[in-house]
Amino acid sequence: MIRIGDIELAWTDPVVLAAGGVLLMLVLLLALILRAALRAGAAAQPMLRELGWLGQRVQMLSDGQERLAGGLHHVSEVQAVSQTSMIQLMEARLAEVTRQMGENLQGSAMRTARSLGELHQRLETIDKAQANIEKLSGNVLSLQDILSNKQTRGAFGEIQLNDIVQKALPSDAYAMQATLSNGRRADCLVHLPNPPGPIVIDAKFPLEAYEAIRRAETPRAAQEAAAQFRTAVRGHVRAISDRYIIEGETADGALMFLPSEAVYAELHANFADIVREGFAARVWIVSPTTCMATLNTMRAVLKDARMREQAGAIRKELALLYGDVTRLSERVGNLDRHFAQAAKDIEDIRISSDKASRRARRLDNFDFEELAPDPVKPLVDGQAAE
Repeated sequence: MIRIGDIELAWTDPVVLAAGGVLLMLVLLLALILRAALRAGAAAQPMLRELGWLGQRVQMLSDGQERLAGGLHHVSEVQAVSQTSMIQLMEARLAEVTRQMGENLQGSAMRTARSLGELHQRLETIDKAQANIEKLSGNVLSLQDILSNKQTRGAFGEIQLNDIVQKALPSDAYAMQATLSNGRRADCLVHLPNPPGPIVIDAKFPLEAYEAIRRAETPRAAQEAAAQFRTAVRGHVRAISDRYIIEGETADGALMFLPSEAVYAELHANFADIVREGFAARVWIVSPTTCMATLNTMRAVLKDARMREQAGAIRKELALLYGDVTRLSERVGNLDRHFAQAAKDIEDIRISSDKASRRARRLDNFDFEELAPDPVKPLVDGQAAE
């Protein structure tokens, strides 16, 4: 490497090679000239002149080399400034890109964290729903176990009937598990007034026959299941009619409570003849919804009957109330008269007070001559007016 000022030039640089070649040629030429001068002493002067001329050329080449070095130095400075500005620009661009990437990464991280939070909440909701579904599945299995047994199925219907009756009627308007005169125990006996009289509600649940209809896959199986369902419901209707309709003790009808809206809908949709047979036997089939509507009607009947029973007591209370109002009016009149008399007495007292004040002022001023007896005033209500 060759260093000229602040510029470093490599040996392979074209400028360096050219300058070196010129110098080498000059040196060889000097050597030849010196050798020739030594051989030919007579020709020394011309050669000296040539050497002078060659020295001037060498000086001119040296000046050119210096100018070339100055130009190269200027180019190097310009290149350094340009490189510095380029580096600064690159650093600014890199800083801007880094800032934008940081902001984008931060925003992406926040969005990712928010999404993960929402996902976590949804997973918690799904876990809760899954737990509820598992709990519901357990309850459904328990309900299936209950409904698979006739005794527990009957208890299920009685409990549902009890809940509906408790919501619809006052506690003294019905009796659960009431025993009739024939020894039969009714699920519910509503104490309606005569007519129609106490009416029995008995819960029945022909679930097995209904499930057979739902499971039937062939026309023959469906026909057999329908016959089984018809027989079961007809048997319940006859049993209620024979056991819970007692002349002189209960109403001339009874209610059969079906604790399933689906069974009730199946019966009315496809077994209208059984419903008509129930009407003929004076047994009305009700579901939870229609039972609530029927009990609300019974509550209105009970309310009307109790109002009729209390009509005499109500008239008696109205008569007593009329007497109290009359006495109150008389006492108000007496109080008004007392207030009027009190107002008159207060006015008389004021008049007497004024007269006494005037006499006191005269005495205080020793105005005895003006003191004269007041004229006698006529009597008012047997008393002398002041």
